[in-house]
Amino acid sequence: MTRATPLRLRLSTTSAPLEIAPTRLIVAGYTGRDEEAVAAHIAELADIGVPPPPTVPAFYDLDPGLLTTEAVISVDGTDTSGEVEPVIIRHGGRHYLAIGSDHTDRELEKTDISSSKAACPKPLGEVVLPLPDDLAAFDWDSVVAVSEVDGEPYQRGTLAGLRPPADLLERLAAALPDTDGDVVVFGGTFPLLTGHFVFGRHWRLEFQLADGTSLSHAYETTGRRSV
Repeated sequence: MTRATPLRLRLSTTSAPLEIAPTRLIVAGYTGRDEEAVAAHIAELADIGVPPPPTVPAFYDLDPGLLTTEAVISVDGTDTSGEVEPVIIRHGGRHYLAIGSDHTDRELEKTDISSSKAACPKPLGEVVLPLPDDLAAFDWDSVVAVSEVDGEPYQRGTLAGLRPPADLLERLAAALPDTDGDVVVFGGTFPLLTGHFVFGRHWRLEFQLADGTSLSHAYETTGRRSV
């Protein structure tokens, strides 16, 4: 893996800069709390040719150099799409919440999920929220997540549908070695309002917190396309 270029982020609370250079990037999949719904989703994907994961949740260990806060990303595949995800950043022993998109090559996903995720950059919002030392004290369940593609609603849900940070990080530590340092973890996503992938160009992601705080990111894809 290449060493990640330092990412320059900002704290939502003070606007103070935060520079990170994580040694690991982990994209978690199948992280829904409703295990029956997760199993049904895996079966649905199998019907369109996507192989089932080796474990649930699944953890894909990727090159941290894929992380980017840029507003434009380049993709090679013709059928790629993004999605809104909570991103847990652990840096210097502290945890932060960010918003990101696990942009993925959907055609490649049918044969190799890990490679499909590694095929695309991973957009990340530059404003992050510091989390309390006790991760369980953060009101994770009330956070509303939405995404749009080319100006059309694409996803909407709350983080209550996903495994909370402490649970996910505990499962990650059990599944993968050497993830106890600075790490960025994409925490999973929500069903699509459309019921099918949209291979659009303009993506917008937002978290709405109960106290009025908002985390957002927007990006555009360039490269070979099918639309």
